[in-house]
Amino acid sequence: MARGDQIYTIRDFYNVPGLYEHHGIDCGDGTVIHYQKGKETIARTSMAVFSSNRSLYVKQYDVSYVPDVVIHRAESRLGEQKYNLIFNNCEHFANWCKTGRHESLQVRDYLLGRGHVGGYDLYDMVRQAITTADQEQVPETVRQAWLNIAAARQEIQPRYEQAKNDRDSWQRVARSALQQGREDLARAALRRKYEAGKQVDTLQVQLNQLKDMLETVQRNATVLHYDLPELPP
Repeated sequence: MARGDQIYTIRDFYNVPGLYEHHGIDCGDGTVIHYQKGKETIARTSMAVFSSNRSLYVKQYDVSYVPDVVIHRAESRLGEQKYNLIFNNCEHFANWCKTGRHESLQVRDYLLGRGHVGGYDLYDMVRQAITTADQEQVPETVRQAWLNIAAARQEIQPRYEQAKNDRDSWQRVARSALQQGREDLARAALRRKYEAGKQVDTLQVQLNQLKDMLETVQRNATVLHYDLPELPP
């Protein structure tokens, strides 16, 4: 570890061991700037307070700010009390200091598995649905993610079925045209079949991704003992 490094340790959440990473910025003098748990304030503490006797790791980047800039950015937010588990947590802060990007990959991965499917930014759906969040509000955030993903699936499913019907219909048109000796019509129908087939493939991928997302949310909800609403078949 070195001055300006983004470091993290693995912590427990709701008594589930090793469930999330706590991030901070190594100041190079035995102190760390981070969102201090309990006070929910960006503070400069000892390395021991930050680690809580757990192993420490360094987050690696191909491109990031130089150490002096990282430290300056971290120090500029000392005393901040705007902690938000979902939208402004310790990882958001440390990533911003190190790269300028205000993001928390573990929140996105944990709640949704992936962020985008076929034009749906499901992470932003959650952001719009919940303006404030703390640990007590996480169950509602998970529930909202579950419902948003299900809604996206319900919107895509009929488009997928229609695309399959179109593909099969154009296949029948092409076969009929060939039987009538109309190769020009058959070629045109096969082009339309090809286009419909590409749409089928694209929508199938999106449905598979949404299925994976639902399974991710369900698995995490089970671990944390959250109840999720029933979804239509």
